[in-house]
Amino acid sequence: MMVFIFASMLAALVLSATGWRRLGLASVAVCLALAVHLFMFEIYSPEYGFGMPWIRL
Repeated sequence: MMVFIFASMLAALVLSATGWRRLGLASVAVCLALAVHLFMFEIYSPEYGFGMPWIRL
């Protein structure tokens, strides 16, 4: 999943640098959506759950 996040971030940088700003912004939105999805999956995963050390107080 991280490969897709970094690929969309790279695509956003390349598209923005070449002048395709609208597609670059769309790629940034895809990158953000994938990152939020991955975070929510790791938080609510039955394997990992809320067992992450930085969440335990």
